[in-house]
Amino acid sequence: MSANTLSNEDLTGFRDIQRLAYDCAEAIAADLQPGVSEKDVAKKMESWLMDHGVDDWFHKPFAWFGDRTAFDGFIGFKHLGGFNPAFYPGNRRLEEGMPYILDCAPSRHGYTADIGYCGVVGENKLLDQLMDDLLEYRVLLLEQVRQRLPLADISRAVDSLCSRHGYEPRHKAYPFETLAHRVELLKDDGKQSHINLAHFGLRNIRELVAGGWGMLKGGDSPIWNSGKRADHAPTPGLWAVEPHLGFRGTGAKWEELLVVTETDAYWLDDDVPHVRRWQSRGLWPLEKVA
Repeated sequence: MSANTLSNEDLTGFRDIQRLAYDCAEAIAADLQPGVSEKDVAKKMESWLMDHGVDDWFHKPFAWFGDRTAFDGFIGFKHLGGFNPAFYPGNRRLEEGMPYILDCAPSRHGYTADIGYCGVVGENKLLDQLMDDLLEYRVLLLEQVRQRLPLADISRAVDSLCSRHGYEPRHKAYPFETLAHRVELLKDDGKQSHINLAHFGLRNIRELVAGGWGMLKGGDSPIWNSGKRADHAPTPGLWAVEPHLGFRGTGAKWEELLVVTETDAYWLDDDVPHVRRWQSRGLWPLEKVA
């Protein structure tokens, strides 16, 4: 799927499902109370989204609390077939001042989003700093994609920015050390339920693999990381981008859709929670990373 082949209607469909996913995260976050478990929150997110018309998933909701937001002890895998139960919502219970990350990737009528939202019940100054600094990553990523730099080089630039800040790039704990992945348009078959396996929707995974196979044959990769396969110019299409920072047991991230065309790139939507937060703190807009 090339961004040049997506109609305005398609882009609106992707934007709408991304907004719905963020609406879910904000609604659930507004009701969070100490004592709730990751599993409870993930189930509430799933029910909320299904009540609002979601009919499939790239992946069902995840929730991580405390040091699990920094993926402490998480070990990613680089090859198909890996499985790490640490990624899945567990029995960790939320406490006052404890950071949390909510992550979901719903589909509706063939359009898919993948979002990450972080916050805290109460106050956490370290989390505030991480969330403030995440603005630089959003600016850097767009700058360098527009420059048509190889994806692997951009990933390494993100790592360098993490090093400059003194943070760990915790997206490297994700499967395949993924900074971003492709999102494909599905056929809207009108069904209200589809097959899911281990939290992931088979239709979305099948489309990602099928599209990725075509990209790999052409020398491109559907996974954006620092590896050799991503050593090529940004491929047109939709990418779910998720820089994830970790520092002393606290993690923070955002995740949203980036539109890449043959000649340009832009974020699908600037009306997202992390941008509104930066605006409210007088940090937005940041024109360029120093």
